[in-house]
Amino acid sequence: MRNLFIISVILFHALIYVLGQYSSILYYYLLIISVPVSILGFYDIIQTKHIILRNYPVLGHFRYLLESIRPEIQQYFIERYDDGRPFSREQRSVVYQRAKQERDSVPFGTQHNLYEAGREWLEHAMNPMDDDIIHDRVVIGNEQCKQPYNASIFNISAMSYGSLSRTAIEALNMGAKLGGFCHNTGEGGVSPYHLKHGGDLCWQIGTGYFGCRNLDGTFNADFFQETSQNPNIKMIELKLSQGAKPGHGGMLPGSKVDAEVASIRKVEIGKDVNSPPSHKEFNTPIGLLKFLERLRDLSGGKPVGFKLCLGKKVEFMAICKAMLETGIIPDFITVDGAEGGTGAAPLEFTNYLGTPLNDALNFINNTLIGCGLRDKIRIIAGGKVMDPFSMVTKFSLGADICNSARGMMFALGCIQALRCNSNDCPTGVATNDPKLFKLLHVPSKGERVFNFHKNTIKELRHLVTAAGISDLGKINKKFIKRRIGPGEILSYHVLYPSAKANDLIQGSGAPFMQKVWNIAKAEVFSE
Repeated sequence: MRNLFIISVILFHALIYVLGQYSSILYYYLLIISVPVSILGFYDIIQTKHIILRNYPVLGHFRYLLESIRPEIQQYFIERYDDGRPFSREQRSVVYQRAKQERDSVPFGTQHNLYEAGREWLEHAMNPMDDDIIHDRVVIGNEQCKQPYNASIFNISAMSYGSLSRTAIEALNMGAKLGGFCHNTGEGGVSPYHLKHGGDLCWQIGTGYFGCRNLDGTFNADFFQETSQNPNIKMIELKLSQGAKPGHGGMLPGSKVDAEVASIRKVEIGKDVNSPPSHKEFNTPIGLLKFLERLRDLSGGKPVGFKLCLGKKVEFMAICKAMLETGIIPDFITVDGAEGGTGAAPLEFTNYLGTPLNDALNFINNTLIGCGLRDKIRIIAGGKVMDPFSMVTKFSLGADICNSARGMMFALGCIQALRCNSNDCPTGVATNDPKLFKLLHVPSKGERVFNFHKNTIKELRHLVTAAGISDLGKINKKFIKRRIGPGEILSYHVLYPSAKANDLIQGSGAPFMQKVWNIAKAEVFSE
């Protein structure tokens, strides 16, 4: 191919010379085209970085061009209604429709194959209820909490300023204010854009302690106390791990640490900022609970909890044993599934690390029931939750509240371009490029976030009352079915067995859980 290119260049320039004898204008126009192409081709031949370009000079660039727009080609021309990862066109479309207050009904019946393995559905009732009896708020805060928070059952999951643009953060918070639901700040700290519109906040604190840290990365109680007194901050969430990259820290390059970011995160301007894999303030379950108690006291008694993607089960049981031993009970636990992930992460962490949400939820709920703590702790679930049916499945497995990240991003206008980690998000949602994020119109996008929340709750009411359910806390696993194969259908009740009250303490828990419980120790995370 290289020899063919060289011969073609020689012949083409010879042709140009001949044509130039008849038209000097044509001669110069052809030269303007041929000279740059020839230079590019000869450079492709001598370079050593790309073998495709060496073997196919000039033409090889079309391969890289097509590869760069592959997601767009797939999404716009090839993808079917129920295709698309991580969210299908159908899932994205229903968010857009509800956010824009457009018709969200579908014509001519379902396009799903109801007989394929893995298909799930909710059994309806012969006596559906009136949907106005469903309560859509839950109080977070046990007897150790002085300022309980009356939370919506559907809220904005953790996304930091920096991961999302300032206009996206503003619009999310405006939507939270309009709808009376909660906006999790993510671990990047409380920015002015989180506070601008007065929406309720859950302040997430990660291993970097951004916004409440000393320059050496240790926790600063004074900074925390000052910020936590803000009336917009309703809850404090300590992040142990997240679904996108459990057990993995992060690094913000110094080039992105300008004066604003440095002020928000309490770091030095222009220096790399590390977010370590683990916390410096504790390394045992008892230490975790004592730190949570400290946060609760410093905040004036606001609800405190921790977020995790479930890993080794003995470690969570060790935390529960520490609760029983110290008497310190968190107000909530946020369970993030391995399928969650707005943040950029290594491929191996995204695909192969962490427990999926349904399995994690059932285990955590059963553990809290088995050790007698379930009635004191609210469970918040997150991980591809963006529609009423996914919420119902999580409620059946023990969740009190659901959080959504990518659903809220779709409401902002995200098109799943899969460029969140490249700083060139075409919709201005996940970028810090002013040319892109300044065009995101905060008032209209905030209204869409509000509409998405409102209409999702409305459809949730319709769905559960059609199943004869009058209280979200009474959603039974038996109502949800999954097709295993031809003629084989199992309910969640069988797939995800339930625990009995105090059975772990009494030594009568399920064999696997009892075995793990017996070896868990409040003094150490691992066995």
